[in-house]
Amino acid sequence: SFIPSVETGIKKAMQKGALAGYPVVDVKVTLYDGKYHPVDSSNLAFEIAGSMAFKEAEAQADPYLLEPIYEVEVIVPEEYMGDVIGDLNARRGKILGMEVEGKLQKIKALVPLAELHKYSSTLRSITKGRGIFSLKFSHYDEVPKEIAQKVIQEAKKEEEK
Repeated sequence: SFIPSVETGIKKAMQKGALAGYPVVDVKVTLYDGKYHPVDSSNLAFEIAGSMAFKEAEAQADPYLLEPIYEVEVIVPEEYMGDVIGDLNARRGKILGMEVEGKLQKIKALVPLAELHKYSSTLRSITKGRGIFSLKFSHYDEVPKEIAQKVIQEAKKEEEK
């Protein structure tokens, strides 16, 4: 049976997807039919066929980029709350809620990891060193179209180098 070879070809094709070369995830593949030829059939031929079939199907699909989203918990003195929330919103964050903890405010938000670059420095600056935060992975979500287009264009430029 050449099914393992077809599967290998598909998995290899999934490692470098059509969108910016990122791996493809959350895919279901069903093999309906195949033909064996005593002269031309080999493991390599079926691996190549699996890869080509996947790339053809991917071209007909509507793939999209995913990005990791993190749950951010920020604890700040009340006087900095507005500035911190404004900064989280500017980072494409979604505020989940706020709680009072004594004289401090705890802000919970979901923020794309790509937007958290240098957040520690920014928070320190906004709160004069009095804010703390923690992160934990939440889920993956679709990258907004305009940002995805930039990522894809940058990847194409890198590939051309």
